[in-house]
Order: sequence, then C-alpha cells, then structure tokens
Amino acid sequence: MAIWRIEEPESFFLERVSLHKEVTHPYKRLQHLAGRYLLTVLFDDFPLAEILVADTRKPYLPGEKYHFSISHCGNYAAAIASSTNQVGIDIELVTPRIERISPKFLSETEKAFLAQWELFDQLQLELTTVIWSAKEAVYKWHGLGGLDFKSHMQLSGPIQYKSNDWMQIPFRFNLGESLEVVLEGKIFEPLVMAYLVT
Repeated sequence: MAIWRIEEPESFFLERVSLHKEVTHPYKRLQHLAGRYLLTVLFDDFPLAEILVADTRKPYLPGEKYHFSISHCGNYAAAIASSTNQVGIDIELVTPRIERISPKFLSETEKAFLAQWELFDQLQLELTTVIWSAKEAVYKWHGLGGLDFKSHMQLSGPIQYKSNDWMQIPFRFNLGESLEVVLEGKIFEPLVMAYLVT
C-alpha cells in the first residue's frame, strides 16, 4: 500500500506509465498516471499494459496476477495491491461537503455513533469522512457494483484507535449473506484513508 502526494509533471509519470486515451482532463490525467505509477512502486513487475476496466469502472487484471485498488483525491493518489488477497482502498479530503451528502450513505446506527462527537466539530467531520472512505473501500473491494451505501455496508461496532494512530473499523457487508470485515483507517492532515484486505 502506498500514498503519493502529486507534485511532479506528467512527464515524470510517463517515463513508467502509458496514458489511456479516454483520460482527457489534465488534472484527472495526472491523478490517473500517479495511481498507476504507484502500482509499479508496489510491484516492479506489475503488468500495467494488461489492466482492463469492468463495466462497474473497476480496473482489474485478467487472470488476477495481482488484486489491486487505486484512489485519488485532490493532489494525492493511493494504491494497494496483493498477489493473494482481495483489496480495496480509498482516500478522501476532509471537507464540510461530506455533511451535505451524508444522508445518502449513513445508516441510523452510524448517525447515532457520530452524534456522540457533535461537540467536537472537526473530529465529527473527520469520522464522517472515515465512514464514507471505508464504504468506498468496501465498494472497490467488492468490485461488482450494485451496492446501497446505507444498507449493504454498515459500521458494526465502535471504531478502535490503535497505539500507532491507525484505526480498526468494523463493518458488516450485507449482500445475500452477512460478512463481518475489519478495515484499517487513518486520519492524515488534510485527508483520511481506509483500506480492506481479505
């Protein structure tokens, strides 16, 4: 797993990563290149040229030599890859915008959890963003689309802080049968990250 703060020009990434024609916006193109560049940092032999994109917009490798997930937000990119495990990753900038969209993804239990932090505006904002990021990571891990962010992915217990400032985020994945998963997450200034490995 890796995070990259994008400060380089396109030419830096183009030395190792080819550009897909459908990415035309300069900023999105830079994010696209940085995310794929990270895959080559994680695994020298990562076959970038073999990446395909599913109907759900999930990038994947035929034959699944590596399972991987990419995220980008602002001038940051993140990637996770494994030769053995399913993975999902997401990074998000912490902004008040999350409060406007929170009714679309927060369950009643999650709203009650966040209400405990209403006297701590910044922490509540960060934790709301962590929950959103965790759901995005689960969505990418699942990879097949068709998920409801309120009912299919729910926080299933308290978020636990570990001594190294990483969090364990317990989630229940409800699609057919219920599956308990634990994500790892961290609040970095100015963003949060969550990832899942199973």
